Amino acid sequence: MHRPRFTAQTTSHGMIGRDFAVGDVPGVLWSPASGPERAPLVLMGHGGGTHKRWPAMTGRARLFVTGCGFHVAVIDAPGHGDRPRTAHDEQEIAALHKAREAGEPEGPVVVRYNAHLAERAVPEWRATLDALQELPEIGTDGPVGYFGLNMATAIGVPFVADEPRVTAAVFGQHWPDALAEAAQRITVPVEFAMQWDDEHIPRASALALFDAFASKEKTLHANAGRHKELPRFEAESAARFLVRHLGRKGGL
Repeated sequence: MHRPRFTAQTTSHGMIGRDFAVGDVPGVLWSPASGPERAPLVLMGHGGGTHKRWPAMTGRARLFVTGCGFHVAVIDAPGHGDRPRTAHDEQEIAALHKAREAGEPEGPVVVRYNAHLAERAVPEWRATLDALQELPEIGTDGPVGYFGLNMATAIGVPFVADEPRVTAAVFGQHWPDALAEAAQRITVPVEFAMQWDDEHIPRASALALFDAFASKEKTLHANAGRHKELPRFEAESAARFLVRHLGRKGGL
């Protein structure tokens, strides 16, 4: 087991961002600017077609770091950000664009491709967690949470299902097709977000995935609006949820 290899550091808006790599997987670890103090770790996945420093990622990281005192880690998913695409990645992306241009449902392509990405990404998340827990400000006994919507739910559900170190998770906006079996093995507290008028994910599909989680404590947040209209206040709700279950350092 090895510590992450840090390659660059920036400081802004009350947090330090440290670029790192675990093997050939690049990531960024955000921490409070006050210094490397012991705090819970939140693993945060990004959505399809984005990357670890996408504006939504940095915005949520700032909320979790400065508002909750967490450390937050994001890695580029396979074929995203600073990682090269394989021929399979290119094929599936082309299929998605073709379906979109033809006005056909995107779900079958997205579900299939995201399941493929999850097979590749879950071991990478596990290796990343191993490496980050070698840092004294995180440690092997500190609480760990997961946050991820869309593609990050497709990756996060099988990851959390098989990773006992994660003790609370926020998911949302995905189909149940390839995830229901893994969701049935998740028993930690879950907060789940969906859009009631989602043009891609049928309402019944989103509800079926929420229903599949075996967690005794699970909360459904259903908001009016289309797929990309998830209210920004859901990030604040996720922060409060993670504070409840991971502990807190600072005020929210």
